[in-house]
Amino acid sequence: MTESVPTILGELADLHDAKVLAVNERHGDDHSVNLTKLRSVAKRVKTNHALAIDLWETGNTDARLLALLICKPKEFSAEELDAMLRDARTPKVQDWLVNYVVKKSPHKETLREKWFADKDSTVASAGWALTTERVVKSPEGLDLSGLLDTVETEMKAAPERLQWAMNETLANIGIYHGDLRKRALAIGERLEVLKDYPTPPNCTSPFAPIWINEIVRRNEAAEAAKAAQASGK
Repeated sequence: MTESVPTILGELADLHDAKVLAVNERHGDDHSVNLTKLRSVAKRVKTNHALAIDLWETGNTDARLLALLICKPKEFSAEELDAMLRDARTPKVQDWLVNYVVKKSPHKETLREKWFADKDSTVASAGWALTTERVVKSPEGLDLSGLLDTVETEMKAAPERLQWAMNETLANIGIYHGDLRKRALAIGERLEVLKDYPTPPNCTSPFAPIWINEIVRRNEAAEAAKAAQASGK
């Protein structure tokens, strides 16, 4: 089967689900295809960068999500990724673009620096998301104390998506950098961002102090269990 934009759009139209759309619209999204079914389409199509570009250019959200699954992240230039982020105006497309494409790009650090303090809060939130990845995986060269300064002064009044991204950075600094944990906890307690966020049972609250303490507890328990196993106890 030769894949083309018209055939793919037709297939996505057949998978349209009004109930899925209604649920997503409550969260600011407008994709109408069940994501498991969308991934099945991507699995069949396989990697096809040229088709991904054409699907992205349709502007159709379901097609753009599919494009992000079948593209070759390393083939996009920094300029292309910057333009794509600024053109991606729904949360799901933005999240997938950052997590599935930009994080695999050789340009991700350049883009992180470019986006971090962008006047567009959505673009800035992408910069913070990339910063959180560095906080966890490669913090060398980051001014972690400076990041906490910015969180402390700006997170409370930040727009929602940027606030969430800043909160993730705050929590991960507290989780993975013990020397700054006390300060991260104090900032979270003082700002009270997401303190009353409704959290389903068996899920960890996004309120930074609860999040930090819970993940640290789990990590310490896992390390203790590993050490006990290694010692034969």
